[in-house]
Amino acid sequence: MVERPHDAPCPGAHSVAHGRPPLPDGHVVPHLPRPAPPPGLTRRQYAAGWVCAGLVLVLLAAGILGTL
Repeated sequence: MVERPHDAPCPGAHSVAHGRPPLPDGHVVPHLPRPAPPPGLTRRQYAAGWVCAGLVLVLLAAGILGTL
């Protein structure tokens, strides 16, 4: 594959008809912001917390009673 020699700068960019205006150097392409997560904990997180707390209480009671 024959490549062009690198002795000259790259050709300049040309705007496209009816396209977006060029961005200044250092700017990025604009995009929509991410949707914010709902405030607080979800039902699934509350359920997982209650299951873990119940398991800890059962293991604690079993350890105190000496059944494990």
